[in-house]
Amino acid sequence: MKEQGTAARIADTARRILVEEGADAVSMRRVGEAVGVTAMAIYRHYPNRDALLRAVADAGARELAADWARLAPSGDLEERAEVLLDGFLDFALGRPHLYNFLMSDPWGRARRFPEDFRAGQGPPFSVMVELVEEGMRTGALRGDDPLEVTLTITSCTQGLVQHYLSGRMSMDEPEFRALCHRVVRRVMDGLRA
Repeated sequence: MKEQGTAARIADTARRILVEEGADAVSMRRVGEAVGVTAMAIYRHYPNRDALLRAVADAGARELAADWARLAPSGDLEERAEVLLDGFLDFALGRPHLYNFLMSDPWGRARRFPEDFRAGQGPPFSVMVELVEEGMRTGALRGDDPLEVTLTITSCTQGLVQHYLSGRMSMDEPEFRALCHRVVRRVMDGLRA
């Protein structure tokens, strides 16, 4: 039991450092000092930095998916997609270092499209795939490859977030969120049956 507690404390500390300062700030030595163990002790739980970062990434992705699942959106397809979009924006804008790590930082064992996503290894993406599949089943969206359609919808928003976080959008957050909603509506309109 104690071993699981230590592993969880290590991952939680690595996540905190990543959220506050970015992935580059996460080192075995720094995490060990913050947890109160030696850097070498971390290797009993995580064989290397990539494995520790993967644990942080998996927890972050599960957190986003759980947040989306709790939203329990109701309404038509577009309304439900907008609720998920708000949850995504809350995550991306509220924890930009974690967002960048999950979505754009290069690191070993990052999830790859399409194989990892087809296997359900992208929990937040999987929530959106389910919505797209439902839209196709009910005839709200025309039939197509659900993974590629979901990639179409999510990639435009991810690109906008990257521009916003890097200071390339001259608008405040409410204006930016409104722009994201307009863009997703346009994409969804183009995918309708």
